[in-house]
Amino acid sequence: MQSPDWLRALLTRRMLICVFTGFSSGLPLYLLLNLVPAWLFTEGISLREIGALTLIQLPYTWKFLWSPLLDRYALPGFGRRRGWMLLTQAGLLLTIIGLGMLSPRLDLTQIILLAILLTLLSSTQDIAIDAFRREILSDAELGLGNSVHVNAYRIAGLVPGSLSLILADHLPWSQVFWITALFMLPGMAMASLVSEPKLAKGKPKTLREAVVEPFREFIGRAGVREALLILGFIFFYKLGDSLCTALATPFYLSMGYSKTHIGLVAKHAGLWPAVIGGLAGGLWMVRLGINRALWLFGVVQLVSIFGFAWLAWLGPQASISAAQLIALATVIGLEALGVGLGTAAFVAYIARATHPLYTATQFALFTSLAAVPRSFINAAAGWLVEQLGWFAFFLLCAALAVPGMLLLLWVAPWQKSDTKHK
Repeated sequence: MQSPDWLRALLTRRMLICVFTGFSSGLPLYLLLNLVPAWLFTEGISLREIGALTLIQLPYTWKFLWSPLLDRYALPGFGRRRGWMLLTQAGLLLTIIGLGMLSPRLDLTQIILLAILLTLLSSTQDIAIDAFRREILSDAELGLGNSVHVNAYRIAGLVPGSLSLILADHLPWSQVFWITALFMLPGMAMASLVSEPKLAKGKPKTLREAVVEPFREFIGRAGVREALLILGFIFFYKLGDSLCTALATPFYLSMGYSKTHIGLVAKHAGLWPAVIGGLAGGLWMVRLGINRALWLFGVVQLVSIFGFAWLAWLGPQASISAAQLIALATVIGLEALGVGLGTAAFVAYIARATHPLYTATQFALFTSLAAVPRSFINAAAGWLVEQLGWFAFFLLCAALAVPGMLLLLWVAPWQKSDTKHK
């Protein structure tokens, strides 16, 4: 019996590569979002300090500034994409190990410096991986390839957000970081074995060309007004959800859940609905179109934030029963499903907004802008929780999700065709 078309498209070497690129890209970010806050919280660092430490993610916001360097220059012997991937992945492995050798109570300054280095390496790896993925996939494979990448990205969260947290209940933190770091090895093996993509037009001839032309093309194609609306939408669409989960692990701990509860229940309940949502979102978009998917999935993403407000309204629990674990899993699963759906449409929209000749720099620009809430606004999350309490904080997150939905009226009208920008 012949395999279905979708299965044949999925079981290819390029899709397998996308699994490795997604996993390698997601691991460092989830380490910063999940493992490091839990480590600091259990070592007595305050919520305000932990929230402020999200500023170390600034390189994700500004990576477009040095993305032209990766387009213009190659590392001798490896090529532009493979060379930068290998260099950053090796640096990430060593940096993660280095974090575990420090004490939050005694070495907080050194931890901050290493965390900044980790975000610099991670964001640079993302630039190389995004460009590499775009260059190995045909136009017909972009939707499926990006969906596979995003889902592997999320699955990477199982390591620092689940396995590492469970190990932390039984092993010293230094060993936990060592084990976590070793999960960078599969990506390094992939980057060593694959071939460098061959580009029809080759690399930019000058650094000026690599810097100027992607921005000139975007403004010229969209026009100033539409370009500003597109950039505003990219900034606001994930704002409420990003802030909602900025202190997710400390929130679960504050509600009385143990690290093992979080590792076994919360992280799995968040992962698999997000994966299912991402895959289902990609399939539904074929029928709905990107514009309508952004509307429908955005509503699910917004409404699901209220589940966290409900958990906060219930308050901390003296003991955790099976029913409370089910309630936690349900709320997190619904929110993750909304995020999976919303992310599938959001990434498709970003891909549609880029020009094939300048994907690396334009993709870096758009994803950098999407990271602004996570880097700047999320830094105030701890202060907001201390001032408002968890319940009011989550209501604020829901309110902040509204502006992105309103911008859909201009950037992705319900009735407008999903044709690519010309």
